[in-house]
Amino acid sequence: MLRRLYDWMLSLAAGPRAKLALFGVSFAEASFFPLPPDILLVPMTIARPHDAYRLALLTGLGSTLGGALGYAIGSLLYDSVGLWIIHLYGYGDKMDAFRETYAHYGLWIILLKGLTPIPYKLVTITSGFAGYNFFLFMLLTVISRTLRFLAVAWILKRYGEPVREFIERKLALSAFILLFFVVGGFVLVKYVV
Repeated sequence: MLRRLYDWMLSLAAGPRAKLALFGVSFAEASFFPLPPDILLVPMTIARPHDAYRLALLTGLGSTLGGALGYAIGSLLYDSVGLWIIHLYGYGDKMDAFRETYAHYGLWIILLKGLTPIPYKLVTITSGFAGYNFFLFMLLTVISRTLRFLAVAWILKRYGEPVREFIERKLALSAFILLFFVVGGFVLVKYVV
């Protein structure tokens, strides 16, 4: 089953609607979708190494625009349901301290987490929730997400064939590694960050 899924993703990556799917997954991941765009970016870059940087830029654009939606979700939920939830859990008096901390360190939070495999939707929604400056948030998102995906493209362009061979030889291990990073990102945010 895993082999069929992998083969399907490679055929999608080489298909006529691949770029639209990549953009859609990138957009959705930055606001609500649980899987990272790497699930399409990696096979697409392996299938089309000559398009590696264009694919990375498309992924960065989708992630940036999705980040704006994530920011809006955080901002709108705070004003509608967020306050009620915060007071329900007794955190109403701590929001000023949270916002002050985010205002002080938000730049580093957005930049650093935008470069990591930590689910970016958590950053986008939190930024809206904290009322972080939207224009600065968007600038930092463009920088961090574009650099992250360009780095993936560079690695795959340079080492794509050995990566492809490893994935195909050790498909179960590769799937486990991807799952580990996705689940690990959520766990890290929940318990450590």
